[in-house]
Amino acid sequence: MKAEPHKATQQQTKTYNSQLVLKTIYDRGQVSRADVARLTHLTRTTVSDLVAELQDRGLVQEVGHGPSVGGRSPILLSVVDDARHLICIDLANDDFCGAVVNLRNEILRTATLPVHSRGGDAALGRVYELIDTLLASADRPVLGIGLGTPGLVDTTNGVVLRAVNLEWRNLPLGRLLQDRYQLPVYVANDSQVAALAQYMFGDGQDTASLVLIKVGHGIGAGIVLDGHLYQGEGSGAGEIGHLVVVENGLPCRCGNAGCLETVASIPAIHQRALNLAHEMPHSLLNQLAPEPARMTLDVLLHALQAGDDAARRVVLEIGRFLGMAAAILVGTLNIGRIILVGSVTQLGAPLLEAIRQEMLRRSLPALAQATRVELGSMGANIVILGASALLLAREFGLSLAR
Repeated sequence: MKAEPHKATQQQTKTYNSQLVLKTIYDRGQVSRADVARLTHLTRTTVSDLVAELQDRGLVQEVGHGPSVGGRSPILLSVVDDARHLICIDLANDDFCGAVVNLRNEILRTATLPVHSRGGDAALGRVYELIDTLLASADRPVLGIGLGTPGLVDTTNGVVLRAVNLEWRNLPLGRLLQDRYQLPVYVANDSQVAALAQYMFGDGQDTASLVLIKVGHGIGAGIVLDGHLYQGEGSGAGEIGHLVVVENGLPCRCGNAGCLETVASIPAIHQRALNLAHEMPHSLLNQLAPEPARMTLDVLLHALQAGDDAARRVVLEIGRFLGMAAAILVGTLNIGRIILVGSVTQLGAPLLEAIRQEMLRRSLPALAQATRVELGSMGANIVILGASALLLAREFGLSLAR
């Protein structure tokens, strides 16, 4: 039986209206009270009262006068960019990293901690240490903490259901951090928050829907549909890293074998490049990295640009496996834009072309031909910026929809 709908209380209505006014000022940059009333369909008196409260909270300020339209020049309002600071964390790499970010998503300070042991309590201790460092450097009131973490995440309750690379299972990360820091905390999958960043702040702003594929220590996808982050009924939408793409392949930490992460993640790329270099001892790849410690994506790229056949084979294989996943996304979602992010983007056009060709081969040509596959341009901080987007959306009502 469906629950009967409840009428919003006066306080809930006031909170909603306050967020609506703040969002309007935020989106417009500089705007008058009269224009806020017009855009929100609230009365001028209501807008004036809410603006006064936002000013008292230090969130909004008057910034000068706008052009006159036949009377007194209107006073313009703007959000105070540094009124609050946000603590934003990326747990998806070998090093945990975080930043203090202001309300305009500007990164003010950063911190990085190596994770010597990637698993369990040791990793959680590193999270505490990183947040302690960032909070100590914040010189404004802190709005909250946003985190992007690998694995399957119950965003509503802040629980990391399973993160195989961190050896976390049913970890109530949100509650642990709320109890420790007495601040709002929001936790989501790293690929999902990266998709938020791409949609809100990156070159995804010309489309209402997109899929972002993030390749790093693990592999995942973030999906934005019609301006809304799609997480699935169990919060696991986009868990493409554990699609089996190689029958009887290498064992994966998830318990299966032949998962996409075992052949196309950064560690898998390094290992495949080493194996091929040794199989082809006269290759440039082998000359540049005769021992494991020297094999990097930079080395692979250098050999690829020099026309080395071993390097080309590595890139074609990576592209083929990622193209398989892209084909599934195209056939399932029919989204016209797929954006690849992560350090693997260093491999550039040859990798993109390999992905496109496999995607075309494995999905309906009419759909695949209409799908753009591109390299993301937001850089290494995309998860941090996505955690900021999540925090702003939840605390200030700055929704994704444009």
